[in-house]
Amino acid sequence: MRLFRIRGGVHPEARKQLAAGQPIEDLPLPALLHVPLQQHIGTPAAPLVHRGQRVLKGDLLGHAQGAISAPVHAPTSGRIMGVGSYPAHHASGLSVRTITLQPDGEDRWRDDLAGTGDPFALEPEDITARVAAAGIVGMGGATFPAAVKLNLRQRYRLHTLVINGAECEPYLTCDDRLMREHADQVLDGIRIMAHALGLNRMVIAIENNKPEALNAMSQAAAGQAEVRVIGLPVRYPMGSEKHLVQTLLGREIPARGLTADLGVVVHNPATAFAVHQALRLGRPLVSRVVTVSGGAIRTPRNLRVPLGTPVQHLIDHCGGFEEEPTRLISGGPMMGQPLPSTRVPIVKGCNGILALTAAETRTRLPMPCIRCANCVSACPCGLVPLEMAAHTRAGDLEGAVALGLMDCVACGSCSYVCPAHIPLVQYFNFAKGEMAARGRAKQKQAETRRLAEQRTARIEAIQQAKREAMAARKREAAAPKPQTPVTSPASPAEA
Repeated sequence: MRLFRIRGGVHPEARKQLAAGQPIEDLPLPALLHVPLQQHIGTPAAPLVHRGQRVLKGDLLGHAQGAISAPVHAPTSGRIMGVGSYPAHHASGLSVRTITLQPDGEDRWRDDLAGTGDPFALEPEDITARVAAAGIVGMGGATFPAAVKLNLRQRYRLHTLVINGAECEPYLTCDDRLMREHADQVLDGIRIMAHALGLNRMVIAIENNKPEALNAMSQAAAGQAEVRVIGLPVRYPMGSEKHLVQTLLGREIPARGLTADLGVVVHNPATAFAVHQALRLGRPLVSRVVTVSGGAIRTPRNLRVPLGTPVQHLIDHCGGFEEEPTRLISGGPMMGQPLPSTRVPIVKGCNGILALTAAETRTRLPMPCIRCANCVSACPCGLVPLEMAAHTRAGDLEGAVALGLMDCVACGSCSYVCPAHIPLVQYFNFAKGEMAARGRAKQKQAETRRLAEQRTARIEAIQQAKREAMAARKREAAAPKPQTPVTSPASPAEA
């Protein structure tokens, strides 16, 4: 298969050797699990449990609300301690609605969970419904409900399912280990998703710096002509689905478009593994593999972690800190989010916890832009980051949008190569957040205006109805009344 070169990109130091040699290990249960009701893009789940209730592993804790949502399930058996607010797995540190569960130590699955004998005998709608009920989301970090992607067959003419095994972020090795250790299960999930999408062409794309994963997936797919395993050039951000599809097809995704516009659906290996678990075993998504790494971690590991486990529990299991980290990150160092504390829980979209030292973060004070254009050369989207940043600093966000701000994928390549150490990607994330806030405010104003106009129209209609009723009563009162004929009493003679 011919591969096409993408523009830009960088080659950060991989540092995957810290954890790549560590097999996936089951993390012991913590004393408490904090399960957020929103671990996905879209509307939060609605709680179905109450304080003191006993639950089994896999029990539904919260059901999905709306078209874009996902349910959450009990990661183990135990007792519900409460439904309240708890710090979110987010840089803001704000609290979100969370279910706190105290494990009973039995880790007992509910008895009625059962998979399907042959998922390929099911209709696509049935597979999609089971994936939705299992609470599966995109586990590469996007956390978009997987069932919504499986329904794209209804709106687009699709031809290929691509599995994004690039894992191009430094340090992260969870997908690498998953493909090495569970290649058959990952492939089974891929084929089930392809069946749901009505596709018979599957491409598993893995960067060439993961030879063991490439070999394991190639062996699992041997003899299956509809499945191709492709080695990708090692370049960040190859894991961006738009650039991955461009590498495979040689075509760019339309601005603000989807890969489905080109007939391609992209999923993650961990998502495929979760689909296998849901369809073959009937198990919902209650855990995920997380890489714990970084120079400050004493013993980097790849851990299978129950959702809701506090980050501190993972760090403690890895021997704690070798030294106090300068930065604690969820995800990779290029696109990950800083964590406010180690109290926050592991969620469906968290593929890594990194504790980085000062030497690894290279934190330096920003200097004035020297207009070297290194950021322009590195941008994989063909943008001009230095000009976008200048507009953002000046408060001209519309000017930044006109230069392509909304096409930025926030990969951080521009910041990585900037010799002045300007936090370009932070500028762009701020600008996009501010534009989104303005859009919401504008939409709220428009909705308020519409509701006010509707209220005014209703009041006017009521008043008009009253005026018409009053006028009708006046007309009725003023109208001449019909006279009743008067008859004289009969005389005695006539009687």
